[in-house]
Order: sequence, then structure tokens, then C-alpha cells
Amino acid sequence: MDWNQIYKERLTTAEEAVRAIKSGNRVFMTGNVSVPQKLLGALVDYAPSLKDVELCQALTAGPADYVRPGLEEHLRINTLFISANVRKAVWEGRADFTPVLLSEFPLLFKNGILPVDVALIHVSPPDEHGFCSLGVEVGLTKTPAESAKIIIAEVNEQMPRTLGDSFIHVSRLKYMVPVDYPVVELPQAAEGDRTVSRIAEHIAELIPDGATMQMGIGGIPDAVLGFLFHKKDLGIHSELISDGVIDLVEAGVVTNARKTLLAGKIVIGFVLGSQRLYKWVHDNPLCEFRRTEWVNDPFNIARNDRMVAINSAIEIDLTGQVCADSIGPKFFSGIGGQLDFIYGASRSEGGVPIIAMPSTNTMKDGTVVSKIVPMLKQGAGVVTGRNHVHYIVTEYGAADLYGKTIRQRVRALIGISHPDFRADLEKQATELNWI
Repeated sequence: MDWNQIYKERLTTAEEAVRAIKSGNRVFMTGNVSVPQKLLGALVDYAPSLKDVELCQALTAGPADYVRPGLEEHLRINTLFISANVRKAVWEGRADFTPVLLSEFPLLFKNGILPVDVALIHVSPPDEHGFCSLGVEVGLTKTPAESAKIIIAEVNEQMPRTLGDSFIHVSRLKYMVPVDYPVVELPQAAEGDRTVSRIAEHIAELIPDGATMQMGIGGIPDAVLGFLFHKKDLGIHSELISDGVIDLVEAGVVTNARKTLLAGKIVIGFVLGSQRLYKWVHDNPLCEFRRTEWVNDPFNIARNDRMVAINSAIEIDLTGQVCADSIGPKFFSGIGGQLDFIYGASRSEGGVPIIAMPSTNTMKDGTVVSKIVPMLKQGAGVVTGRNHVHYIVTEYGAADLYGKTIRQRVRALIGISHPDFRADLEKQATELNWI
């Protein structure tokens, strides 16, 4: 049958499409800035007619009516990365959290650990061959969608057509819901933050010409890009990119010419940013979107010489243990791609694995606390262990911990902590017989 005929026959409304979801089903929903808003809204309205539906997701941007109190008996969220809009529900026990490396996220669905009944995805209109693109979120969606028994797609006139391993044919889509709304914006820049700028400057000094870069989520990785205009022939292999990449490409700094894996291509899984970024990636052959299990595979990452990984932390102890997913026992986010890229960069020829964070944090009551601590909070999760850590960067400089004794690590980390806390850190380290 001609794909145009299939497309026309399977067009429907969001309200009709979600009726394919039955009680007891496991549903996968594409996330980041690609949440299928109309389908999700229709599912929330339909949820009281259902029982024990599990909705699996990663980070999601936008409103979260689907985790409102009382709905969890009908529609219970299982998030594999905790975004701000579902954090309260996780803390209150109304939503579940599954810890997993980002490189293994899609494999949970592919390998039947979490079998998928229905996938809710968000795609561009079909091209002349009947292929829709997964647009701004390919990495975490392609494999789970292909693993589902039923795929329901929002077909958005404003979804960019991104290239690479990003396509799905209309014949694979059981129901298609035509929509026309802007993709959600989620800029990563931390405008005017002097602390972030100082951290970014220190990181930039560690990045050699010809490096291939990964930028984790948040303002610090994005700020680094603004300090790289004097570099030459940089490349990108990253789970995500944001707006700052465009300026470096246009300035001739990011050429990808010296990459040792997929030279000439920006390799990514998804994008987070503004409409400018979404328009830039549309039909752009420079950008190669791939599945996250490939992009984040540490052994693929390591194939890039001079691989630079830039990730952040909640707190770091004086031996180099990095907590990035919880505040004590309270789950805050997830492991994401941090360990994938820290390990991959450490195995790269000339690699530079970096954990970067401000030296302090200001609590709600105005109290300032050090993020470099003698010991992590009770219950804190270790995302990057002391055996994997290399560079730690704050606004006070960079500490290279790799191959260093505990005594050397303690001294180096105290040296990049906030001056107001150095005396106390030294006192506590002395009491622990570390220095």
C-alpha cells in the first residue's frame, strides 16, 4: 500500500489514540523538550478510566499535571531521570525512580527488562518516502519506540527534521495525531553568572586544539563554549548540545575535522535550547543524531582522541567521590551520562574528564555551604567514584586528582574550595588522618 494511504487512514485525534492504552500497560513517553503534549494531555484526561498504567520517561520539560496527587493509582510515573517537574512526586512516594546509566536506558526496553506496550512519541511530518524524523529527541526514543507493541505519534508541523539514525516510517505508527505547536524551549545558558564564567574559563584552559567535546546538561558546559573562540578544529560527540554550539560552528572553531570517530560530524542524541537551535538542526547534514546506547557507549566515546567530558556535581568529598544525583537520601536527578563520558574520556588518547561545579551553594534560608566536603551526606549517591575521577574544577581553579594519594587529593581540593571553608576542611581532614 502507498504510504500516503497508510498515513491518511491512521490519522486520528489524541483522545481516540490514547484509548489504545489499557489498564496494566507499560507506556513509554519521549521526553526532554519533545514531550508529546496533546497525547499526554489526553492521557491525563483518560487516566481515571484506567488502573495501574506505568508511564516510563526520562527528563521532561513542561507542565506535569500527570503527577498530580491522586492520579498515581491510575497513571504512575517511573522516571529514569528526575526532572524538576516530577521531583516532588518522587519525594512524596507518588512516582517511582529507576537508576540507570544513560547508555543503558534504551536497553532496558530493548532487552525486555521493561517491556513496552505503547510508546508515545513526537515526530516531524513524513518526507516524500514516508519517513518521519524524531526531531529534537532521537537518542532516548528510537530504541524504546521500536520495542513497543503499539506506537502512537504526534506529527508536528513545527518539529525539525533531524538527520542520522533518526527516522521512523509511517507504516510503523499505529495512530498519528496531527498537531502544530512550537517545540518547548529549554536554554542552558547561565547569563550574567560570574561564578559560572570563572569556572568556564578554567575549563577552557584544559581543552586542547583538536579536542572532541561532550557537554553535559546545565549552564557550566554551555558557558565553556563562550571561551573557546581561540581554539582550532574542535569536534563534538555529546549526548546533547545547546545554542552555544552554533556560534562556534559559524566562527570556524568547531570543524570536527580532527575527530577520530565520524570525522566531519557533530554526533548527538538530543538538543535542548531555543527556537534558533531547533531551526539550525533542521535538515542540517552536519548533525548526526544517534541512539543514546551508541553515543554514550564509553568504548565509542574512547575512540575519539582528546575527548573532553564536562559534567557537574552536587557535592564532592575530599577523596574525590562525586555525588551528582541526590541530596543525601533525597533523589534529585539521576546519573545521566556522567559516568559514561567520564570513563570514556579517561580511556581516550589524550582525554580530559572534568567534573565542574561552584565551590559553594546557598540554601533557601540564605546559609552558604561548601560543596567540597570531608564526607558526602549520609545516603548520598556516588555517581563518579574516586577511582574514576580526574579533574575537578571550581571558580578557584582546577585540581588534577588522577594518580594522586589521598593526602595530595585533600590538599588539591582544599586549594580550589571557597576560602571561607578552607580552614575547617583542613581541620576535619587532619582529624581523619588524611593530612
